[in-house]
Amino acid sequence: MSDTTAPGKSPGRVFSWVERIGNKVPNPFLLFVYLIIVLMAATAVLSWLDVSVINPANGEAIRVKNLLSVAGLQWILPGIIKNFSGFTPLGSILALMIGAGLAEKVGLLQALMHKMASFVSARYASYMVLFIAFFSHISSDAALVVMPPLGALMFIAVGRHPVAGLMAAIAGVGSGFTANLLIVTTDVLLSGISTEAAKAVSDTVHVSVLDNWFFMASSVVALTLAGGLLTDKFIEPRLPAWRGESQDGLAKLTPLQNRGLRISGIASLVFIALVALLVVPEGAPLRHPQTGSVIPSPFIQGIVPLIILFFFVAGIAYGVATRQIQRPNDIPQLLIEPMKSMAGFIVMVFPLAQFVAFFNWSNMGKFMAVGLTDLLEKAEMTGAPAFIGLMFLSALLCMFIASGSAIWSILAPIFVPMFMLLGFHPAFAQMIFRIADSAVLPLAPMSPFLPLFLGFLQRYRKDAQLGTYYVLIAPYPLLFFCVWLLLLLAWYALGLPIGPGVWPTMPN
Repeated sequence: MSDTTAPGKSPGRVFSWVERIGNKVPNPFLLFVYLIIVLMAATAVLSWLDVSVINPANGEAIRVKNLLSVAGLQWILPGIIKNFSGFTPLGSILALMIGAGLAEKVGLLQALMHKMASFVSARYASYMVLFIAFFSHISSDAALVVMPPLGALMFIAVGRHPVAGLMAAIAGVGSGFTANLLIVTTDVLLSGISTEAAKAVSDTVHVSVLDNWFFMASSVVALTLAGGLLTDKFIEPRLPAWRGESQDGLAKLTPLQNRGLRISGIASLVFIALVALLVVPEGAPLRHPQTGSVIPSPFIQGIVPLIILFFFVAGIAYGVATRQIQRPNDIPQLLIEPMKSMAGFIVMVFPLAQFVAFFNWSNMGKFMAVGLTDLLEKAEMTGAPAFIGLMFLSALLCMFIASGSAIWSILAPIFVPMFMLLGFHPAFAQMIFRIADSAVLPLAPMSPFLPLFLGFLQRYRKDAQLGTYYVLIAPYPLLFFCVWLLLLLAWYALGLPIGPGVWPTMPN
């Protein structure tokens, strides 16, 4: 697999400059090692100066804890292995790659993309990839692992550049992470935090999982159109000419492959039917044991293992039908190669996991969040400037704190009451946070998915470094942020409902 540079297809002076500067950034492994050193020094200085900020929600003084103190060193050494092995995204990503890797290794994903391509013209491939990426958010973080390589395969299937498909998919699952047609776990998690924060002003105000639905579902349409146009008119035309090897293309399906797809499809439908029997009926085993609801429930909490099992069922059925799996011992052998490709990701995650743990233990995240929020409060912004300020603050914090729910847990007790006193509904404040936090996700150096995205890119650009990745993906966060901001201002100006029975402002 390779790219060859095509004359006249430079990304422009600005993007060339960004790529050159970005490629001078050290390898992500070394980058996080250097960041750990900087963080340690910063915590020592701030601790020595005894700088603190006051959390206006509860009056608590937040101080930075010194990582170089005796207490810090006593915490660091015993926790290094635990920080790595207990890093939540690591297990999920590796487990998902086992399932998806098997489906890819037996050729199921390639055959499926080829089949789908026969129904979709190359002209509309960008829009289809983005729309599927938005729909895939029902699987939460799993979409960030599964969808990008599928986007690249879909573009190969219709004769287009796989890197363009990869970037479009990353944009859909990353920058558009909270744009959903369905209610997903993000709605459940954030609405609970917002409801608790609203109690500081009123015990009767409740934020439900549906309160952002109208706006977020409309965002899917707007961002699909904007992202598709960006991919077609700006991203792909500026890519070097693609010169894939013969095995990179998706050859015409053989009768055996078509038979494999049929059998795999039947097996998949049986699996889905069995899961439905465990979820849909009243009192089903995978519903919430107390409330009987689906959101939240063991089904939602176990969505990643179910996706892994789905890949195994579909992959094994296809492999048996196409005679690539002839005996049980063939299955573990087929899993070895996909897991080898994750070696670089595992290496990069080690210092990343340490940095995240150090950042959290030192209180640096809370210190930054409350300090920056306090500046916005002192500025006494109201109306549109208030929620634009929250958008930029949320986007900034997303660059340093990997967990969106963790950021909202810090911001909600401050901004939800403040917005309510300004006349806004707490669900509106939550929505502002969601779109800003989501838009910049693919750029966040703290994201555990950044090394994974870079690894996906290196499949098609062997020489790709961080600068290459950033110059390719950066237009999407910038565009999505601007589109969302304009959509937000229009929604507010027109007074449209953001969810069933919920408007941006609250009745007097």
